[in-house]
Amino acid sequence: MKAVYPAILFALATTVASAQLAPRVLQGTPAAPLLPFLKVHHEATDDATPAKVLMTLPAQAWTVTDWYKQTVYDRSDNKIGEVMDVLVDHDGKINAIILGVGGFLGVGEKDVAVAFEAIRFKKKDNNSWQLVMNSTKDALAQAPGYKFDRSSRTWMAANAPATTGGPPAPQRR
Repeated sequence: MKAVYPAILFALATTVASAQLAPRVLQGTPAAPLLPFLKVHHEATDDATPAKVLMTLPAQAWTVTDWYKQTVYDRSDNKIGEVMDVLVDHDGKINAIILGVGGFLGVGEKDVAVAFEAIRFKKKDNNSWQLVMNSTKDALAQAPGYKFDRSSRTWMAANAPATTGGPPAPQRR
């Protein structure tokens, strides 16, 4: 699992940097596609292209910590959830965000999936940023729930049976 975190960080940084997300997000335009060289695969191959080393970092890059465990607000600045995970496909595209919604002090909370494009950044008066989504707490409470299956290391429908066997998954934060 530790190998996935650098991939997520790299995918976030290049996605946001290539799309110049901060200014475009506020205008409501979709993020640009990932750079064509970015490929993230789980299997090792002998024909993989050499890694591209960056000599500088993109000026507008966001880090994983700008997303992970951050509060998401509705358009009226009401807290509606917290980012629990960021899902990256095999091509390096971030296509889903898992939000923890509902509950009180972790009791009764459920995890729901939203499209990556659904969450925007909003600049606050103190020049900090907050995550904003055009939804409500009630709408998210009605969304299908998901759970993380530690054996298969995947998210699945909350009502699906857990998998058995295989090595135990590493501890998640």
